[in-house]
Amino acid sequence: MQEWMTERFELARERIQGMQEESFAEPDYAKYFRTCAEFAGRMCELYDWIGAGNLKTAALEELQARNRMLYEELFPENYENSFLNPAYAVGLLGEEMGRLLSGIYAKIRGMISACYARDLENLVIYLELFIEVYCRFREAQEEGQGLPEPEEIQQIYYWFVSDYADVFTQKRIREQLDPKACFAADIVRNADLTDLRYLYAYGVYVSENELGTARYMNGLSQEKIQLLADTYTEGYRMGFELAGKDLGKKKTAGVYYNLGFERMMRQAFENFEKLGLSPVVPGRNAYGSKSPNRQYEYDHKDDQALILDKAYVNRELDVLRTVYEENKELAGGYAGPAVLEVFGEEPFAPASKPQACVLNEKQQQLSVEYVSASREIQRQYILPEERSFTIIAFPIPEIGDKFEEIFDQVVRINTLDYQLYQRIQQTMIDVLDQASYVEVKGMKGNRTDLTIALHELGEPKEETLFENCVADVNIPVGEVFTSPRLAGTNGVLHVSRVFLNELEYKDLSITFQDGMIADYSCANFDTLEENRRYIKDNVLYHQDTLPMGEFAIGTNTTAYVAAAKYDIGSKLPILIAEKMGPHFAVGDTCYSHEEDLITRNPDGKKIVARENEVSARRKEPGAKAYFNCHTDITIPYDELGELTAVCRDQSRVKIIENGRFVLQGCEELNKPFEE
Repeated sequence: MQEWMTERFELARERIQGMQEESFAEPDYAKYFRTCAEFAGRMCELYDWIGAGNLKTAALEELQARNRMLYEELFPENYENSFLNPAYAVGLLGEEMGRLLSGIYAKIRGMISACYARDLENLVIYLELFIEVYCRFREAQEEGQGLPEPEEIQQIYYWFVSDYADVFTQKRIREQLDPKACFAADIVRNADLTDLRYLYAYGVYVSENELGTARYMNGLSQEKIQLLADTYTEGYRMGFELAGKDLGKKKTAGVYYNLGFERMMRQAFENFEKLGLSPVVPGRNAYGSKSPNRQYEYDHKDDQALILDKAYVNRELDVLRTVYEENKELAGGYAGPAVLEVFGEEPFAPASKPQACVLNEKQQQLSVEYVSASREIQRQYILPEERSFTIIAFPIPEIGDKFEEIFDQVVRINTLDYQLYQRIQQTMIDVLDQASYVEVKGMKGNRTDLTIALHELGEPKEETLFENCVADVNIPVGEVFTSPRLAGTNGVLHVSRVFLNELEYKDLSITFQDGMIADYSCANFDTLEENRRYIKDNVLYHQDTLPMGEFAIGTNTTAYVAAAKYDIGSKLPILIAEKMGPHFAVGDTCYSHEEDLITRNPDGKKIVARENEVSARRKEPGAKAYFNCHTDITIPYDELGELTAVCRDQSRVKIIENGRFVLQGCEELNKPFEE
């Protein structure tokens, strides 16, 4: 197999080199193919260079120069005149062909990962895709056609993606489940972390964020590193313990992190191994770094529109079933992800480009169907009732001059006394369990006016509606949450500015009617149509509506005050931001696919508000019970006028008023405001 792949590689390399000497009648297309051929040629050279062992011997300056070479076309100052930019490609090559060829160029950039992973097969098939497209243009020119029809090129791309679905999916799932299938774990375990050249062994863009983080980690005491790793892995362990799940049945844990945190990850690896788990770094998506250009990623997020149809969806799902069946033993041993997120980059508000790919209405529905079906296949092999997860977040140097001070503050936030919060939050829950609904109203320009209906308790002495969330799966500590009853949940949720999945939303407004989204708007773009599409694509994930899946009260005022002190509120991840005020999730509940499991709060009461009227449909054959998304939207304390529990006897108990906790027993939460 390797000999045959090497032969194909040499043939592809020879053909790429020959392109440099061939003429092309259309100058703009000649420029496109010359650009792509130069990139492909560099990838062939890079593969050989890495194979010769140069990653370990090259000087730091050479590694940095090569890293820049790989990504400089994406830098904002270069991107405007790049064929990777759909607007530029369409301007030169026409609407259909420009959009298509820009997407193909973005696709073949997968050669970078292939080179660093030493994956000759992936490198070869990307090279062959480009060669096939080029040759079809050459044939059309030689036959006097001028240019091929866009449909011909689309079909080449379609069959490439379809034909190699088994190859790509097999590798992706193996990387997720098999400790031996990804080279990144070897970097964490064995690299000399004091020599920052190791950062360039991944093949991803390395910025000052990654370099600065690694330097900072290297300067920490082993005691501090141990604290960071212990907080991360102990949250993972507690997630199993508090949910009553048997960690002893599991063999692997998925580890996700950002470049620069390898010293902490090395200690975390040791911690996981003491728990009987082999750490798995699940491929390219598991090790992150600063994007060279988030607009590029946004421009190509819907490139699947180039090939998405029913036959393709069926092909992908068939392959996914087969691959999971082939790897069912590994899947059964997978315990779930342990995620280290980072924050601190400048907020990103994307530009809307009409030249970028957009899913049509039929494709949106197919996308929703694929996500739902693929998640269901995964759940058949990685059982939700047996898995767990944890997420923690730390800042990166781009957050500002006070990075080290902010980092220490975040460590403090991530290690707050969860027993103190547990007691205070139980005080709230005792009141909320008596309520039939909760009223939430904004202030200072915030137009929120919501009524959130709650489920009824059958046995108040033994049952509870709200989960008392401590620092386990979601670090840091600081929230109580429930799955609200949809009927009777009405009104408007409004925030002046919020960041959801790293995208900014200005003046976001969502209207609920009986718990379902009835209307929505924001003020990011010039037209109502653009704003609504932005929300539908990135919050509703192409669904026509979503339920309110969660209502929560965030209690981490320490995090809120720190965000205000350092002016970093706009840079915080939702993981921390959701703890800084009441928040509302649109999509599935927090108990998605685990509604029938029994979990209890620390006081022993069984949590019974685990479903809503939509997720209850899971028991009806063919009914749509899940949306496979969950997006938290937080109202900050300084925009919160009132949060009141309205009890069944219509008495009213205020929990928050004018941004401060007023419920007796919660006074401790206001102390950070006074510091």
